[in-house]
Amino acid sequence: MRSVCVFCGSSPGADPAFEAAANALGDALARRGLRLVYGGGNVGLMGTVANAAINAGGEVLGVITRALEAKELAHHGLTELLAVDTMHERKAAMADASDCFVMLPGGFGTLDEFFEALTWTQLGVHAKPCGILDVNHYFDPLRVFLDLAVEKRFVRAEHRAMIVDETDPEVLLNKLAAWQPEHLDKWLDRSDR
Repeated sequence: MRSVCVFCGSSPGADPAFEAAANALGDALARRGLRLVYGGGNVGLMGTVANAAINAGGEVLGVITRALEAKELAHHGLTELLAVDTMHERKAAMADASDCFVMLPGGFGTLDEFFEALTWTQLGVHAKPCGILDVNHYFDPLRVFLDLAVEKRFVRAEHRAMIVDETDPEVLLNKLAAWQPEHLDKWLDRSDR
């Protein structure tokens, strides 16, 4: 594991613990010599995790659309900033540059990016682990929903189990580094799609 993609909000959110977690994650990535890959913004949790990694001496790759860059939302203090034309290109570039994915609190875009990466693992497009860094129970309702989806047989239990879910960034990174797609052949059985 060399590069970790972090999906998170372009807002700081209502709880100061969200920014604290983004700071802790960015710092942990840099201390471990892991490159942060993220959406290239300078605002909200995105800016926080990037600044924490930079301040700890880490390498940071930001991928942003030209439209967002034109709105002056791009972080110009990164190791590398890649501007692309579309959100599809942005997500693909972030996925290609990353060895695993972490979701911090965020909104629609954060959820979209994380679940696309997770689906790509499920479908065998890549075999990269996906983890959630939960902060103050933000993702509790999501866990309930995912368990309901398993119960109603829209998600298989082994697919649900692909998500690494932790509250501590160090523990999460350790588990992502140790993750092995042990049952990938079974996951690739497409009979439930």
